Amino acid sequence: MADTRLFLYTAVLITIGVLMSYSLSAYTIIIYHYSEFHFFARQLFSAIIGILLMWILSQVDPDKGFKKIGFTLFLLGLGLMVVMPFLPESIASSAGGAKRWIRLPGLSLAPSEFFKLGFVFFLAWSFSRKFAFENKRTIKEEFLLVLPYLAVFVVVVFLIAVMQNDLGQVVLLAITLGLMLIFAGGSLQLFGILFFGVIGLGTLTIITSAHRILRVKLWWANAQDSILALLPQNIADYIRVENLPEPYQIHHATNAIYNGGFFGQGLGEGLIKLGFLSEVHTDMVLAGITEELGLIGLFVCIWLFCVVIYRIFRIANRLKNQSYSLFCIGVALLIGFSFIINSFGVSGITPIKGIAVPFLTYGGSSLIANCLAIGLVLSLSRQAKI
Repeated sequence: MADTRLFLYTAVLITIGVLMSYSLSAYTIIIYHYSEFHFFARQLFSAIIGILLMWILSQVDPDKGFKKIGFTLFLLGLGLMVVMPFLPESIASSAGGAKRWIRLPGLSLAPSEFFKLGFVFFLAWSFSRKFAFENKRTIKEEFLLVLPYLAVFVVVVFLIAVMQNDLGQVVLLAITLGLMLIFAGGSLQLFGILFFGVIGLGTLTIITSAHRILRVKLWWANAQDSILALLPQNIADYIRVENLPEPYQIHHATNAIYNGGFFGQGLGEGLIKLGFLSEVHTDMVLAGITEELGLIGLFVCIWLFCVVIYRIFRIANRLKNQSYSLFCIGVALLIGFSFIINSFGVSGITPIKGIAVPFLTYGGSSLIANCLAIGLVLSLSRQAKI
């Protein structure tokens, strides 16, 4: 039997996301002259599809359908990302000068959201075949084993960070790849080498992109006073950067969190959505939730995420098939680090990355892809004694 609690906790998160898509989209609706229920109806439709897919997949025998579904997501997602730059604007929508969505009747799909799940499947399937916990290998042997994955990852970096101008997704996949490698049996030394390699690659992609440099400047404009206060005055004065751009998004997001207090302003009563952050129902949804539902509402969401991730790890720990176990771990890492990266960006701890909060951020692609992930975990949970 599938893990019923995991299904229910996920459904509660989805419900909160649907409600907030209605409350937080008020200003955008007015500006673009949409109907009152424009975003709510779309998110509700995606939620119904997502929950239905979760239930359907939970009934699938993993030994018969898991591998087919995983390879389909990986190959189809990769193929769509390859061809998307060559599709006409009428089919592939652009954002920030890059094509990220494929238009369908009443819905736009982002192939990268589904590819992330396929990538996790590919890593789980391949790592379980290449690595064994009992085998001892030298660093050179481990590095040679991991080279094909690095080649695939370089292709992913090009398709997502360069062609789609989305470094945040690459950071998320890099973290997931590294940690899954450790869970599969890779050494900490290998992880360290890959970590510094990714840091170098990430630095290169930042300094070669004007908008990424701007994001770092915006973050430093907001964070430098707090950080430099910890240093001696002469060092702080030397490091301080003057005349930085105003950290508009972070400033208003943190104001919204402060205004929410403990109990919040009340559902529908938030001010941040009234033009300060006009699309707060997307990447800044946590700020909107905190302002309207307060720290209590935020803590409820955090608790739900923690329970969902705990139950996924619990399933992974009780599966005998290493490929199935690694896949569950990968899904937990995707969900957990998506939440962490977004929340750190909203609160100003790190630069904003544009990563969606699973189940809460408005967007059909992210919601349906995450529901597919949970559905596959529910399918695998049928073989775990929980």
